[in-house]
Amino acid sequence: MPQEKPDLRNLREPVRFKRAVTLVLMTLVLPGSAQIVAGSRRTGRWVWRVVAGLIAIVVFLVVLGLIWRSGTINFLARPGTLRGVQLLLIVLAIGWAALFVDAYRLGQPLTLERNHRLVTSILDGVLIFVVVGALIYASVIVNTQRDFVASVFGSGKSSKADKGRYNVLLMGGDSGADRIGTRPDSMTVASIDADTGRTVLIGLPRNLAKVPFPAGTAMAKQFPDGFQWKKCAAECLLNAVYTYAAGHKNLFPGDPNPGETATTQAIEAVTGLKINYYVLIDLAGFRDLLNAVGGITLDIGKRVPIGGGTSPIKGYIEAGKNQHLDGYHALWFARSRAESSDYERMARQKCVMSAMLNQLSPSTVLTKFQGIASASKQVVKTSIPAGELGTFTDLALDAKKLPVSSFSAVPPLIRTSDPDFALIRTKVAETIAKSEALDKGGSGGDGKNPNTTRSSPTTSTTKKPSTSHSTRKPTSSPTQPATGVDDVASICKA
Repeated sequence: MPQEKPDLRNLREPVRFKRAVTLVLMTLVLPGSAQIVAGSRRTGRWVWRVVAGLIAIVVFLVVLGLIWRSGTINFLARPGTLRGVQLLLIVLAIGWAALFVDAYRLGQPLTLERNHRLVTSILDGVLIFVVVGALIYASVIVNTQRDFVASVFGSGKSSKADKGRYNVLLMGGDSGADRIGTRPDSMTVASIDADTGRTVLIGLPRNLAKVPFPAGTAMAKQFPDGFQWKKCAAECLLNAVYTYAAGHKNLFPGDPNPGETATTQAIEAVTGLKINYYVLIDLAGFRDLLNAVGGITLDIGKRVPIGGGTSPIKGYIEAGKNQHLDGYHALWFARSRAESSDYERMARQKCVMSAMLNQLSPSTVLTKFQGIASASKQVVKTSIPAGELGTFTDLALDAKKLPVSSFSAVPPLIRTSDPDFALIRTKVAETIAKSEALDKGGSGGDGKNPNTTRSSPTTSTTKKPSTSHSTRKPTSSPTQPATGVDDVASICKA
């Protein structure tokens, strides 16, 4: 039942003014308290129950996040959960605004002098604008996140870690409005330790020839001796697998993404790794994503041309420490071919990926989230299901604390025109074994103990690819990597 309306006529006007202001401020600090003191106690108690319930939910989620971070993120990132949070924020905004209006009424503004009534009205209006505006803005951010998750992440099956690792194929390429990633311009496998997040980047040149496919696949039956045919030239290189599969959908009945499927299969056969998921990045749109996060900062060892090839060189990205690159310059740094080899370019791309991993802080994501989400919807296509978003966010947070290892299958170690795929798989296994040894050998995972490397790395046991090029002994090729390619620091450092 509402309390009896107090008679304020016996109070001095300054006291009435202070009372009115206090009721409004009480609503800001503890919603419902003004009603408990001067209005409907029943209403106030219900508001307190709601506030207590919300606090309990927040505390529960914080504790759950400390115990099970990935599961908590997975739950909060679900479109259904985000829709519920969005609606809850809108309801809270409306309810809180109503409490402010009621607190103003309880202050009996008509008993105040004109100036005091004006001050009370302005204070109440400002608080309504700030609190309600903040809640509505939060609901907009939540809706953006829901739209981003629904647009980018699929609802496909989760893929379990293979031998304790998640292997994610990162592909980047040019695209028009309707041809994202038609011919991937860069291909890198991020092999991530499922426990520590420690990451190995495995670079594969786009001009790798005669790539095999896992036995039993449609592409293996089509190309039993590797991806080649008479006088195919550039049409039978690794980056053309995507285009070929997309143009021969009959080989992949019922598969909506034949290009991604075939490329993933080729990478599995080349590296000996099971690929859990792929991420396809539109490099032209990547510029907008980098601008959204405020760019990246690199130590650049060699200046890089802007332009070249079929267009004139318009300038250079100069060498130097702590060079800050916006989206335009970062994209040219990653993609420029002039005055350098494809393999050096691969190293620069690794450096850009490492910089994104190391420098994209939670505060940046929060403050620039809408721009990031908007750009990402146009840039990224992935097979990672929404239900695994928490798992990879969790791993990314762990990976930020650890150095990234690297291997590139490039000359002189690997002849791209006639690759030794057995050697590639051996080197991939060695690089991963060395990375894992950093966490198992007592170095604390900082990569500073030179005695923690395994002497006998294990090799992968994936299916033998159907190609005659995979049977050479690993000792038949040089054992040194290409100069400046895996020594990423000589070219750039994130």
